Amino acid sequence: MGIRTAFPQGAQIEHLKFGFGTVLSCNEEHIVIKFDDFGEKKFLTQIVVTAMKKSDRQPPVEKRARRKPKVAAPAAAPAAVPAAATGQ
Repeated sequence: MGIRTAFPQGAQIEHLKFGFGTVLSCNEEHIVIKFDDFGEKKFLTQIVVTAMKKSDRQPPVEKRARRKPKVAAPAAAPAAVPAAATGQ
């Protein structure tokens, strides 16, 4: 086909509909982009290249979810058994 990949892996791009993203992989047929607000998307390279432009921004820092510490549930006091139920 002779199509040159215009976006190398790691390139920062801006898409008209999905906004800013990072190129994860690109070849003559497909391009995979991880968008900041829309996650990973896979496109046909020939179609999507016209809707994108390179961006000069720095890649966003990957944020890892922090787990909240588990709070121990309060121990339940044993229920008092009435004397009539025990047969005494």
